[in-house]
Amino acid sequence: MINKIYVLILIFFSAFIICQDQYENIDLSRKNAISNAVEKVSPSVVGIHVTQLKRQRSRNLIDPFWGGFFPHTRTYKVESMGSGLIVSTDGYIVTNSHVTEDAHEIIVTLAGGSQYDATIIGQDELTDIALLKIDITGFSHAVLGNSDNLIVGEWAIAIGNPLGLFDVSNKPTASLGIISGLHMDFGLKESGSVYQDMIQTDASINQGNSGGPLVNSLGEIIGINTFIMTGNTYNHGSIGIGFAIPINMVKEITEELKHHGRIERNFTTGVHVQKIDPYIQRYLKLPTKKGVIVTDVEKNSAGSFAGIEIGDVILEVNERLINSRDDILRVIDEGLLKVGDEIQLKILRDDEVKYFSLKLAERK
Repeated sequence: MINKIYVLILIFFSAFIICQDQYENIDLSRKNAISNAVEKVSPSVVGIHVTQLKRQRSRNLIDPFWGGFFPHTRTYKVESMGSGLIVSTDGYIVTNSHVTEDAHEIIVTLAGGSQYDATIIGQDELTDIALLKIDITGFSHAVLGNSDNLIVGEWAIAIGNPLGLFDVSNKPTASLGIISGLHMDFGLKESGSVYQDMIQTDASINQGNSGGPLVNSLGEIIGINTFIMTGNTYNHGSIGIGFAIPINMVKEITEELKHHGRIERNFTTGVHVQKIDPYIQRYLKLPTKKGVIVTDVEKNSAGSFAGIEIGDVILEVNERLINSRDDILRVIDEGLLKVGDEIQLKILRDDEVKYFSLKLAERK
């Protein structure tokens, strides 16, 4: 009888151990590359709360003492939200420039709920990238990947603070999709930003995700989520078409912001041009009305050093056709060029096509 009891006990414990192993195996099987990537990156993702001070001038009010009219200006607060990414142990945070635009106060919320005041180290509206800092050290920071070797169809995870949900659980949320497209160029937008070489993803991105990371299945940051396309005027939510700034561009811009606080784009060529109209074409006996004609070249300017002369007709800049001064500025803006960069000019001079390199010089 006792032997039977021992056997039953042994069978019970064996079954218990087997069940435990099975449960552990099931638990392990729920973990995959995606969940591991989210777990790896989430501690470095932050929620960003921005307060702006707006001033509104209202209609004139009657002065009760003097019986006249006087203008009244009302100051009020506007609050917005976004996401950010800790990129160093000493508290540097990357986000979008449009998230921190006109900020009076910036509060950063870390995973776990602790909050800190943040200062803007620098921002570049043209690329829509901003660098913040909080005065705390010892942070867990993300691993920045290489956006030059991405594959259309590979997994992509958007992590951030959509619709302010960071505040609900004191941690970021994640959505899963794939990389839908690469090298998406949108040119100069009405906001003043230039979105070039963007990564397209169908991972759900909503208001508040701006500035947060796009992550691959290895847990590497491949982009910064920036904007979405919506279905129509009345639908402002995600329809599965979102775009992120490639992380390689982010690295380059934030390094410049960290050391200089801005991207130096206050440059000059020293070359003055005018659109060619039929009158100018006939008067100067030009063989074409395409391009712009050089009307002046400043002494000791970038243009003079490059060999540009009055009367030259600029046909192309960086292989883009030119028909106005605005066309040249658009090429420079959309190329995200800065002081020290070179532009390539295709010029017509004395019925002969010539090519010149012009180095953008800092405006004094």
